[in-house]
Amino acid sequence: MGTAEKVNSYKRIQPFVEILDSTLRDGEQTSGVSFLPHEKLMMARMLLHDLNVDRIEVASARVSEGEKEAVQMICRYAEKIDKLNRVEVLGFVDEGKSVDWIAECGCKTLNLLAKGSLKHCTQQLQKTPDEHIEDIRREVKYARSKGISVNLYLEDWSNGMKDSPSYVYHLMDQLCDSGIRRFMLPDTLGIMNPLQCIEFFRKMIKRYPDTHFDFHAHNDYDLAVSNSLAAVLSGAKGLHVTVNGLGERCGNAPLSSVQVILKDQFHAKTNINENKLNDISRLVESYSGIAVAPNQPIIGDNVFTQVAGVHADGDKKNNLYQNDLVPERFGRKREYALGKNSGKANIAKNLEELGLELTPEQTRRVTQRITELGDKKERVTVEDLPFIVSDVLKHDAPEDKVKLVSYIVSTAYGLKPGANIKIEINGQQYEASATGDGQYDAFVKSLRYIYKKYLDRTFPLLANYAVTIPPGGRTDALVQTVITWNDNGRLFRTRGLDADQTEAAIKATFKMLNIIEKEHNNEL
Repeated sequence: MGTAEKVNSYKRIQPFVEILDSTLRDGEQTSGVSFLPHEKLMMARMLLHDLNVDRIEVASARVSEGEKEAVQMICRYAEKIDKLNRVEVLGFVDEGKSVDWIAECGCKTLNLLAKGSLKHCTQQLQKTPDEHIEDIRREVKYARSKGISVNLYLEDWSNGMKDSPSYVYHLMDQLCDSGIRRFMLPDTLGIMNPLQCIEFFRKMIKRYPDTHFDFHAHNDYDLAVSNSLAAVLSGAKGLHVTVNGLGERCGNAPLSSVQVILKDQFHAKTNINENKLNDISRLVESYSGIAVAPNQPIIGDNVFTQVAGVHADGDKKNNLYQNDLVPERFGRKREYALGKNSGKANIAKNLEELGLELTPEQTRRVTQRITELGDKKERVTVEDLPFIVSDVLKHDAPEDKVKLVSYIVSTAYGLKPGANIKIEINGQQYEASATGDGQYDAFVKSLRYIYKKYLDRTFPLLANYAVTIPPGGRTDALVQTVITWNDNGRLFRTRGLDADQTEAAIKATFKMLNIIEKEHNNEL
């Protein structure tokens, strides 16, 4: 059967594919990444409960006491929600030491690491194939006596199939009857291409048709996703992934990409809850400190943002520039970028989103101003749009309801920074002062005091704060401050631009205050 026929066959059959997430084990091998025990627990909870992955590989045995604590916490949680059988730990052929460690953690599944190539067996272990097989059988027997089920990794399997297939077959022949539940086939060095993956998997399936095979890809040639899909196309029943593609060297196959291609291109079934893919991505990004690229499919900041005006125009005309990857599917929404390439269609889309109605002439003037800002490389957001409209149309637009009348911020050696502010809200002036951990922190604490004491209202929480110099900037460049706010669970961003970092942050803050004040007044 040819590849095209195979794909069509899969569409008809709709196979089920198990997903093992190895973020907490293989993903932690990313350079510079080390998770704390409570961070591992938080990620495990989301992976098992919210995202509903089939299995999670959470650690390597005997690494550290911290790792042991993390595995124990995860296992206790998994047992409470009746998913302990989904928690797995990597262990080694070490005369039962890994098995004992895993048993002490309360885990019930060992992913045993064996050698899948003759070179690794003879040169790294310095053992004959039969000696290694005997060691594996002894390890499996001991684990099962402890009530622990065993899956077997054939490390460097891809090179084994390329250079020593007879060794791989001999290993399989001797171990198929040993009680191993799954054989897990890694492309350890990321050397395969999809055609090789199909060839090697078909040979394995043909020789061992009743065996459950997983595939574990690495991304050295940027082929981890392609190879994973080739493996499923050829009969693999499980795939190993990591959130955000974390992993050693170039990383592993990203969970989000594998999921959507399996579903949309192969019509395969998984248990993954797709509308939580963005949430788990953000959590792992936060704990790992490894930023997701803005153009990373599915989870990147920009992947549901249309920039060209022609695309926004097409979306108005029966969604001509949309595919099956609609943002709502992943708990997100489509955005239309504002800049020199926007055009009137993008502006109209954003105005519509904000509930603003402009005449054609007003829209033209706003578009012209946004184009001018784009030429200066300033970033324009949806939240900025009402203020651009106000600036351009002046007499047509209402004044800001929240205004900064005056302020002083100070810092001195040995003293906490302080702020004294006077602001105007709906024509009424208020004053306050406070100290904080920094000048801006003191400023915000003064604002919070005013909103609580005089208005008896909540003040959005600061969720994230980022400072950048626009591209091409010099030492005298403007500073751009981007603040993410959490207003009762709703996240939105405002930006301020100024030569002074504190002033830029204050401008971003007053943009936020005017947004929520307008909403508050509309509700009254």
